[in-house]
Amino acid sequence: MSSPVRTRFAPSPTGHLHVGSARTALYNYLHARHTGGTFVLRVEDTDAARNTEASRDAIFSGLEWLGMDWDEGPKAGGDFGPYFQSERNEIYGRYLAQLESSGHVYEDDDGAVRFRMPDENVTVNDLICGTQSINLKEQGSTRWDAELKKDVPSNPDLVIRRADGSYIFHFVNVVDDIDMKITHVIRGEDHLSNTPKHVALFEALEAPLPTFAHIPLNLNADGSKMSKRDQGAAITDYIEQGFLSSAVCNYIALLGWSPKDDEEIFSPEELVERFELAGINRSNSRFDFKKCLWLNGEHLRRLDPETLMEKSKPFLIDQNIPLDDSRLPAALQLIRERAETLSDIPKGIAPIFSDSVEIEQDVLGKISGKENITGLLQGLHDAFAASENEWTADNIKPLIVASAESLDVKMGALMLPCRIASTGKAGGPDLLPLLELIGRERVLDRITVLMGKLVK
Repeated sequence: MSSPVRTRFAPSPTGHLHVGSARTALYNYLHARHTGGTFVLRVEDTDAARNTEASRDAIFSGLEWLGMDWDEGPKAGGDFGPYFQSERNEIYGRYLAQLESSGHVYEDDDGAVRFRMPDENVTVNDLICGTQSINLKEQGSTRWDAELKKDVPSNPDLVIRRADGSYIFHFVNVVDDIDMKITHVIRGEDHLSNTPKHVALFEALEAPLPTFAHIPLNLNADGSKMSKRDQGAAITDYIEQGFLSSAVCNYIALLGWSPKDDEEIFSPEELVERFELAGINRSNSRFDFKKCLWLNGEHLRRLDPETLMEKSKPFLIDQNIPLDDSRLPAALQLIRERAETLSDIPKGIAPIFSDSVEIEQDVLGKISGKENITGLLQGLHDAFAASENEWTADNIKPLIVASAESLDVKMGALMLPCRIASTGKAGGPDLLPLLELIGRERVLDRITVLMGKLVK
């Protein structure tokens, strides 16, 4: 009978959470949730010179925003702590003593403790990359010396504790996986070359090997390696720009994984249900920010009105949109069809709530040269002002149709100048319900203002 699944995400707190690390965390999280297992968060904070509390908190908050609640680790506790490597030296000492008693380590002339590399093939069975074998002793037997311009003998044995008493990544990583009973090591392909060393340590410690699954790299759209400064790299940017965490998780999951059908839009619950390690692709993924935006818009349109209102609030407040205005729910429903992010929402509905609108020169230029443009606007103004019907989208349309007929133009000839006058923009949500929400008097005032600009 196999052991219950235990996965882990082990970040180093040297910066914000980035999309590549978030994808690694997500695959570990989804596999644990899909199998009813345990998702562990541990912090590899042994590099005191580079680790910061701010980075640690940013990683925690990034995971929390993405909805990846961990079962064990900082804040959550658990039976296999401490979950900070900086607090686990006593544990590492016990495992080092085990290697010393079995003759697998020795102290070199510089005072460092080295692990004796086995002089035989070490085999790595990887769910994604397949089976690989390598003789670590032979691989490390020479090195290139630039000054001598030739290969020279080097010590192939792995340093696991430095002369100053600090432990290196390879050793503590393996010890933590053994001690925390991790069953699946799901991490980036850049760690694949380290895995034979880890397998050798597992075997020397007489511990069962976890299942390895190395995820292919995530590249930019042009095939270059994605850096921390590239668009879409930092999770904090998604939060600030008004993305939905469900959409970001959806997109990140698709960076290297696909279901058996062509479906692309998944809720967090659907991702847990559908995700399987067998669906991870072998080839590198390409990051496409436009597709992430598209997915976010699709998730936005699926929100119920109450959730849309709640998630929009910080962005509405930031742009001084009144939350107590009775028109706001209708405005949100109107803009959601065109918005890609939450930050698009206040920009799209601002003309409804503002006293006036600014018309930029390039927008004004779209109509300033049109034949009889002021006459068209005046006719529209007169039709709107003369109507005694209730100011609703259904009643506004016949007014525009009748104006177009009387002016001997098509309805479309009035729609663009009416939109520019009312909103200051050449595009936006459906115009008729937008005019209804702006209100008759404001629309009339704005048409008058535009006519004034056009005759100057």
